[in-house]
Amino acid sequence: MNNKHLLKLLDLSREEIHEILDLADQLKYDQKHGIPHEVLKGKTLAMIFSKNSTRTRVSFEVGMFQLGGHALFLSNAVSQIGRGEPVQDTARVLSRYCDGIMIRTFEQQEVEDLAKYGSIPVINGLTDFCHPCQVLADLMTIREHKAKLEGLKICYIGDGNNMANSIIVGGLKCGMDVSVASPSGYQPDQQVKDFAASVTDAKFVLTGDPVEAARDADVIFTDVWASMGQEQEKAEREKAFAGYQVNDKLMAAAKPDCMVQHCLPAHRGEEITEEVFEAHAGEIFDEAENRLHAQKAVMALLMK
Repeated sequence: MNNKHLLKLLDLSREEIHEILDLADQLKYDQKHGIPHEVLKGKTLAMIFSKNSTRTRVSFEVGMFQLGGHALFLSNAVSQIGRGEPVQDTARVLSRYCDGIMIRTFEQQEVEDLAKYGSIPVINGLTDFCHPCQVLADLMTIREHKAKLEGLKICYIGDGNNMANSIIVGGLKCGMDVSVASPSGYQPDQQVKDFAASVTDAKFVLTGDPVEAARDADVIFTDVWASMGQEQEKAEREKAFAGYQVNDKLMAAAKPDCMVQHCLPAHRGEEITEEVFEAHAGEIFDEAENRLHAQKAVMALLMK
């Protein structure tokens, strides 16, 4: 990778994305076959969590262990970060102690500032703007099941949130047609829409019609209607997203072998039905597992 950090998929080329995915495939093979791959032996990753997590914390912590390194958990409750220490000071201090930083937080600017002021690699574990590690795992899973990325059509149904932003960018960068169905007022970020408008070798469609978006799709994505920190908007969002559910009617518009992906946790009966979730649970939990392997590839490339 030419990049020193993973801050957002907008920063990566198609070749760099495939480099990550190829190494993730190799590391997954090694792990499944008991082949040692301690390429980060003696290295330490500082993990900053301003948002709670299950998959992000476990996958990064286990991943560092499998790579021979050590992961250090830092939450707002137990560090000076939560007491208002400037991000530039945190970046410079951690750069003296550790070999990399992973951060899961709210503002994208905080991630960018860590990279600006620190001297070690920074990995975005999630912000309100984007979720690059999740979408790298998604792309890895699609390639496992479909044997390719380029030329496929992927579809996202629901809130134009960090997942939608990263799916659009990752899909288009890999030569996939991308369609998104979001209600008015909940569309993807303007920066992402501007990027999509600049792409010439893949098609992007933004619509308010979920069935139209799903037509002939190879993969359908969805996410919760109210993300972490938006719980007070739950009733309002349930009204706005009525009709934006991944259900049998929606799946009937897609290709017969269409995959379903969900970054989890899932709210069955809201953004996806129990029946569709369970019918595609194998793919969804392959996707969850691949967070481990994709992130190990990112850490290995940036921190080795």
